[in-house]
Amino acid sequence: MKITTSIPSLLLLGLAAVPAVQAQTEVNRAMLGMFQPIMEVAENPANPITDAKVDLGRMLYYDTRLSKNRTVSCNTCHDLASFGDDGLATSKGIDGQIGGRSAPTVYNAAIHIAQFWDGRAADVEAQAVGPVLNPIEMGMPDEQYVLRVLKSIPGYVEAFAKAFPEETEPLTYANVGKAIGAFERKLMTPSRFDDFLKGDEKALTDAEKHGLNLFVTTGCTVCHNGMGVGGHLYQKLGLVKEWPTKDLGRYEATKNEADKYFFKVPSLRNITETGPYLHDGSIASLEEMTAKMAEYQLGRTLSEEDTKAIVTFLGSLKGRIDEEYIKKPELPADGPDTPKGDS
Repeated sequence: MKITTSIPSLLLLGLAAVPAVQAQTEVNRAMLGMFQPIMEVAENPANPITDAKVDLGRMLYYDTRLSKNRTVSCNTCHDLASFGDDGLATSKGIDGQIGGRSAPTVYNAAIHIAQFWDGRAADVEAQAVGPVLNPIEMGMPDEQYVLRVLKSIPGYVEAFAKAFPEETEPLTYANVGKAIGAFERKLMTPSRFDDFLKGDEKALTDAEKHGLNLFVTTGCTVCHNGMGVGGHLYQKLGLVKEWPTKDLGRYEATKNEADKYFFKVPSLRNITETGPYLHDGSIASLEEMTAKMAEYQLGRTLSEEDTKAIVTFLGSLKGRIDEEYIKKPELPADGPDTPKGDS
């Protein structure tokens, strides 16, 4: 006789039904070759990093005395406590003036191809001294005025001598950039994505792995690749569909017709924390930014579900910040002849 036993019968016998096994999301690691885990320090052979140089750079980064009216520091627009960003569409400089482009984060910037949206500064050392003399940003009239201020502060005279001991004249404008650059070269934010790249399968959730798969298969990695998941090349904004902008991008720096509407591709590290987006801060939502990039750069139309999945993956790029490293230091006191700035 053939006996059949129903599930309810099994339950009556005290045997629990076996739950269905949920399939885990897999990521083919062979397709991850376009990424690399982030380095701990972005070394520059032309600017060797020392503790004294980093300590000086940290002080300069936080010091509003590098602005004409003593109200703006590097940290004002690149707030290290807020993932190196100020959360504004375009940043405010001295006297409440509004800049023309959004201030990008300084975290991980040292690994980028160049600095600023148009790449006009070769590295973080060159970038650091640009805003100081910009009339909208920090407003110092010239390099000599900056040096006059710093040389009037005894603590800075001593700190520059310690940071650049081999130089006859250590307190120079170039060394201001080198000190701030040395500090910024250690502003790296390793994330769970880096842990995953190094082999930790549990570092990402199944939802994040699904989003990563879509990120790759959609074609986002054409631009957003490498150690920074972006930041390593220039690309035309509106590659397959014209983007409405009056900003000519890299052309403003090079005057090369071929560079019109080209911008440095932003890194996606910490992207969930650094909105609003684009060079002009015109997009508030990361979901909208993701969908529009697919449409205008790749000619793809993402479903709402796929857009959310990719944004979920982007959350894994939120990095870990060394709170002790970015702590605001005690700044040296004014000397008797230190200019008080324009109020």
